[in-house]
Amino acid sequence: MSDQALRDALAAAAAELAAFAAARDWQPFHTPKNLAMSLAIEAGEVMEHFQWTAAAPEMDEAARKAVALELADVFSYLLRLASVLEIDLAAALAEKMAINAQRYPVEKARGSAAKYDAL
Repeated sequence: MSDQALRDALAAAAAELAAFAAARDWQPFHTPKNLAMSLAIEAGEVMEHFQWTAAAPEMDEAARKAVALELADVFSYLLRLASVLEIDLAAALAEKMAINAQRYPVEKARGSAAKYDAL
């Protein structure tokens, strides 16, 4: 996906989430603190699906659907938080990928789970 296509998709989703919140008069509740907490809570709900499972569990269609819905919750809170804070997620992602490319050069990081300062 191109940078512009990603920006367009994120902008459309952010607008949809903002309209959804506005229709319900939820803006007063969508503070950065509340959204960050909700993001963490939903991420925990994703983890619940893998707690006590093998490293690479087999997932049936119902389990995959349940995880997909939890991931959608995580994504929606992340996107809403970025929107409220006026952060361009596509630009932030591009910047972070550039930083990570410097921290984790292919020749040092390939096949390693070590943190960049231990490579």
